Amino acid sequence: MEFKSPVTIALAKGRILKDTLPLLKHAGIELRDDPDTSRKLILDTNIDAVKVVLIRATDVPTYVQWGAADLGVAGKDTLVEHGGEGLYEPLDLQIAKCRLMVAGHPDASLDGQRLRIATKYVKAAKQHFAAKGQQVEIIKLYGSMELAPLVGLSDLIVDLVESGNTLKANGLVPLEHVMDISSRLVVNKASWKMKHETIISLVDILSEAVNG
Repeated sequence: MEFKSPVTIALAKGRILKDTLPLLKHAGIELRDDPDTSRKLILDTNIDAVKVVLIRATDVPTYVQWGAADLGVAGKDTLVEHGGEGLYEPLDLQIAKCRLMVAGHPDASLDGQRLRIATKYVKAAKQHFAAKGQQVEIIKLYGSMELAPLVGLSDLIVDLVESGNTLKANGLVPLEHVMDISSRLVVNKASWKMKHETIISLVDILSEAVNG
């Protein structure tokens, strides 16, 4: 495709970057720098008008919201926590799939009020339990969620689950589905208007790659 406007794409290192690169390749975009060995945070591509910035997954929506990047790829979990201000979400890329689950001891109760829930997905957890009419106490953690029920910090956790092996190794099990997670293409609202032709073309090609 022809890029009539310069475009900056925000990506997070790891699984999202690995899974996004083949989709970008379908659009004719390939990195000139190796993200595994380069220490650069702004990477050149084979198309002069297209740059890729590498940032933390949780920061991708913020960079796109404020126009530091025109587009980005972020997990639905990250987008729920961010709130989606200043963003369009035109395409589910169907990559980096997993589930957001309530988990705990096999005999843990899901009923009742004032349950203590440990999670870093505060908004998603609040929305889930509010929809069930439950008032819960959210304890925000940034890692090792599985530890919280083991030491009595919380009754339950809300966390991402892929294989479930980490839960199983700690004597915990998934108990309730919160939402399915995949990575989405997000676009800055101003860029959508100012660079509409270029961005729409890119979204169409990426959609073709996802569906093909």
